[in-house]
Amino acid sequence: MAFLQDPPQLPHPYRSDRALLALLDRALPAERRAALDADLDALGDYAQMAWQRACTTTRRKPVLTQWDAWGQRVDRIELTPAWQEGAALTTRHAVLAAGHGDSAYGRLEEFARVYLYHLASEFYTCPLAMTDGAATAIKASGNRELIERVLPHFLSRDPATFWLSGQWMTETAGGSDVGHTETVARQDAAGQWRLYGRKWFSSAVVGEAALALARPDGAAAAGTAALALFYVETMDGARRKSELVIDRLKDKLGTQELPTAEIHLDGLPAWPLGELANGVRQVAPMLNVTRTWNAVCAVASMARAISLARDFAERRRAFGRPLIEQPLHAQTLADMQAEFEGAFALAFEIAQLLGRVEHGAAQPHEAALLRLLTPLAKLWTGKLAVQMCSEALECFGGAGYIEDTGLPQLLRDAQVYAIWEGTTNVLSLDSLRALAGDSLGALRTACAGWLEGNDDMHAASAIRQTLDAAARWLDQHAAARDTLEAGARGLAFTLARCAAAALLARQATWSDRHGDRRPAAALQRFVSRGLDRLVSPDAGNTALLLG
Repeated sequence: MAFLQDPPQLPHPYRSDRALLALLDRALPAERRAALDADLDALGDYAQMAWQRACTTTRRKPVLTQWDAWGQRVDRIELTPAWQEGAALTTRHAVLAAGHGDSAYGRLEEFARVYLYHLASEFYTCPLAMTDGAATAIKASGNRELIERVLPHFLSRDPATFWLSGQWMTETAGGSDVGHTETVARQDAAGQWRLYGRKWFSSAVVGEAALALARPDGAAAAGTAALALFYVETMDGARRKSELVIDRLKDKLGTQELPTAEIHLDGLPAWPLGELANGVRQVAPMLNVTRTWNAVCAVASMARAISLARDFAERRRAFGRPLIEQPLHAQTLADMQAEFEGAFALAFEIAQLLGRVEHGAAQPHEAALLRLLTPLAKLWTGKLAVQMCSEALECFGGAGYIEDTGLPQLLRDAQVYAIWEGTTNVLSLDSLRALAGDSLGALRTACAGWLEGNDDMHAASAIRQTLDAAARWLDQHAAARDTLEAGARGLAFTLARCAAAALLARQATWSDRHGDRRPAAALQRFVSRGLDRLVSPDAGNTALLLG
């Protein structure tokens, strides 16, 4: 009889996720924990269904129809089933609304939902992240008219009134360097602002609204200080506004179900959030939120990759026994698990910090801590997700390279985490700016608290010694800006790993008291893989290699 290999089965993403269950049990009051459980269980059910659907149906991409049969410009985008289901899932389970309630716990509860829903959504979570960020930026602006008009839609619990928001910043002249923005805002005869220009990456073009950077007419022709942040609406009833023209959809490596567009703005009505300058500063509250989404979604991809690889290892027999019993394969999976648990701990810590800071419940050092950990978590988890998904595909052998297994999509999609919301280098430099304040001191204070009560003296010593080494490295290179920037990536990875290790220690302390030694084992293995990623850049060697 021919041998046929069983495909991996996806365990229930909520009920089987030890890291998530332990985090929620530790961090949430019992009454909030019980109320959250039904939503998380339902989102786990949906995730299982979505995985089965992905494995048994042909993948689809969005389709742009620019003209109808009679020559009318329509710019209609046909979406995949998961995207068509998105508004109903989002509102039914309060994916966005949970993060904007009256409790500092709301952000943790929101991102627990995001973590479970993300991969099932086929990156519908991208416009959700933009919408969350837009809601946060509009709140921060204090613009009462926009707050009252827009937030009831962005945070709606009813799919009939729910709106998605885009984030239109990138132009052909560059991505992170928005100082070359060429989109212009002009007032018409009635005093209405209108936007004219081209946006090169628009990831939520199917939404009903967007925030866009533009240069007010008459402002300085270059630089970021003269840019303003505007709110726009995209729909005129059931039709897209004629002043918004979709040129084409991007053909991307991954996130293919997500319709990313190139657009022209030809007089699209717009409303400034605040002053007609310093728009980049007004974007900042949005970036804290969207970078947290990026980190949580990255660890969701790692969780999915490891879950499938572990299930397959129990089913697949080779050389007389299951893969899970092969020492080297087991070692590989354990290494992946430890790295994942560190990344999970860091991503969800910034979610909790965000909630405490927003609600005025933070300790004195935690605002500076959030400022530093947000770029660190985003850049580290983004790179790690690519490594984890690549390693997971290798765990399946040749099947991991076959499209209709559904597995290659994990790797293709993971590549976006290191690019969206700031590349690794951009965020490494942002971390340096955060370190110009007292954020390193805040991290030391936080790590000391996270380590309290943990009996792993080796881990505690490694964390403290590595933080000391990072401080010395900063002092050593403080006067040499080029050297500081050249080594910023190594410094960022080092600080991220120190924070993750200390957070693992905190979870291990709690779990030990509840009879679970697995987080302690994850801490031990994570620290054994090294925390220090500091480098001493050699400018001469760099120039020689690139010459």
